[in-house]
Amino acid sequence: MTTDTITTSTGQAILDARGVTMRFGGLTAVRNVDFTVNAGEIVGLIGPNGAGKTTFFNCLTGLYIPTEGEVRYKGNILPPKSFKVTAAGIARTFQNIRLFANMTVLENVLVGHHTRTKEGFWSAVLRLPSFHRAEGASRERAMELLQFVGLDKKADHLARNLPYGEQRKLEIARALASEPGLLLLDEPTAGMNPQETRATEELVFAIRDKGIAVLVIEHDMRFIFNLCDRVSVLVQGEKLVEGDSATVQGDERVIAAYLGEPFANEPGGEEVAEVEAAEAAPGKENDR
Repeated sequence: MTTDTITTSTGQAILDARGVTMRFGGLTAVRNVDFTVNAGEIVGLIGPNGAGKTTFFNCLTGLYIPTEGEVRYKGNILPPKSFKVTAAGIARTFQNIRLFANMTVLENVLVGHHTRTKEGFWSAVLRLPSFHRAEGASRERAMELLQFVGLDKKADHLARNLPYGEQRKLEIARALASEPGLLLLDEPTAGMNPQETRATEELVFAIRDKGIAVLVIEHDMRFIFNLCDRVSVLVQGEKLVEGDSATVQGDERVIAAYLGEPFANEPGGEEVAEVEAAEAAPGKENDR
């Protein structure tokens, strides 16, 4: 498969994946993918269902160890453990929300801040003054993040009682609590109405403005093309094309990947492709 890359760099590459391949027995889910995210950039990753997008995310975040290739973050090869990847500075959300349903909104964010807590075991057991100072600082930071996503008034609510859109916001706040330099969002608008989608778009821009690079998987094409500096298209586990929104939307190979070669070549196929892609049902299972 031929890959075209149009670079629209806004800073130095902080994530650099080279030759990433992931095999499950005889199935190759991701094949020889090169991928970068630059500082200060919002990058989109799209592709038809089953393209390997979530599998690739899992390779970037330590849930899977790539069969071949390597992933570097700020020049260092990432360790093959998800909690170590988080500690290194990469956080993520999931396609299916993974909150602690019976914990409060505040407690969920405090869990996310755990990787940045320096206090040791005995400090916590003996309730030393340093532990109380660290705990107070963590709560203060958690409340700042809840205010940032608009949930500070619901800090004492159980996570399970939040509306769906607010649960998505809480998952983002928890990811931000680990103080990442790169945030990966797996279908953040899945199941949202148009108003919630617009609010999520504004939130992602605000995250970028805080100096955090963002990588997004999404089926909502309008969301992706409005949001991203650069978009990559994954098809059958391989990167097909990469560039700015206009370049990707106008590429006949992308239209063919979503609708099939014969249809894409018909008169009007490009226009229909845009509508079909924009209205693609979110939250479908899945890319593994």
